[in-house]
Amino acid sequence: MTPVELSRTVLHAVRRAVDAGELSVSVPERAVVAPPGPGGCGDYATSIALQLARPAGQPPLKVAEVLRPHLLGADGITDVVLTGPGFLNIRLDRGASGVGLVREILRRGDRYGYADRPDRPDRPDRPDRPDRRVVQLHCPYELRAVVVAEVAARLLRSQGALVRVSAEGVEPAWTSVLGVVVDAVGRAPAELPVNVRPVPAPAGPAGALALGRDAGRWALLHPAAHDRPRVGDQHLVQRESNPLFRVRYAHARARAATRNAADLGFTAEPGPVAGSGSGTPTGPVTGSDTGTPTVTTPLADPAPELLAALADHPRVLAAAADHRAPDRLARHLVTVADAALPFLPTVLPRGGEKPSAAHRARLALAEAVGTVLAGGLALLGIDAPDHL
Repeated sequence: MTPVELSRTVLHAVRRAVDAGELSVSVPERAVVAPPGPGGCGDYATSIALQLARPAGQPPLKVAEVLRPHLLGADGITDVVLTGPGFLNIRLDRGASGVGLVREILRRGDRYGYADRPDRPDRPDRPDRPDRRVVQLHCPYELRAVVVAEVAARLLRSQGALVRVSAEGVEPAWTSVLGVVVDAVGRAPAELPVNVRPVPAPAGPAGALALGRDAGRWALLHPAAHDRPRVGDQHLVQRESNPLFRVRYAHARARAATRNAADLGFTAEPGPVAGSGSGTPTGPVTGSDTGTPTVTTPLADPAPELLAALADHPRVLAAAADHRAPDRLARHLVTVADAALPFLPTVLPRGGEKPSAAHRARLALAEAVGTVLAGGLALLGIDAPDHL
């Protein structure tokens, strides 16, 4: 079960409680599910009971107690625990939820994590004219601010918003080297203040422009807005110490797995990744002098951490859009890559092994990794090469 499917399941539970006369509320359009906070447990938690308590005229804990049996009866949910004032902590069937997650990612492709609908519904009085919120981003005449604003606009659009980006100035080199494009350039009226203003990049002979499009964008986007970016050539080295390299290398390894599997005569099929064959390397990923990450010592199956990182992608996209913070997406891609790199060497059969159902399932998971990394890098305006 994916986070999107779980959100729908929570809403269905509310609907069943309303139909049974246990709650007297309007079913909301959206139920937020997220990893449990401090004091929580399970795989996901939702505050839907707190949201419904006032209209229901009942304490949040009572609302949560009403919803709990309806959630326990849903496929893919193994337990629901109430914590705090009324949080519902949900534990999923990991096998079923992992398979469903991989299927959802492969079905959605690069648009996995995008909002299913605009951020505001159509106006009831004008069904022919969608009343979608237009977000205006305005930034100063500074390279990093323009790049951050442009990527923040991409993130907002992924969540269904209409966005217009303007800058007080843009150098031609910013477009020719980094591919920066805005909707308007020039001084804005007084009623449109600057609302994207990260800490500027250090001044230098060329700064981020000297790094080229991909490394230059990463250098400006990976640090949080309040941190000063480093624009040195550390972003160009082909080693594990470079987060951008790890992300692109993980993507290239995932794509290579698909090509090599085709040569061996098998394709991806989502399913349980545990099974006989290939074993699971279980040790830290390290970088050699040539920059190629290698798995050195054995450690536990990394699939649960990898599945959790992939499942978190929609939430990260929504949060990055809400906060105009591309750094959140950049850091999330590093998390996905770091979880994937120990897993990817287990995808293909070794020696005289024949491809099994487990290999096909691992290949599907590897393809899901490649899909998420490619889609995330595309939102940052960075290339995701199939060969590295």
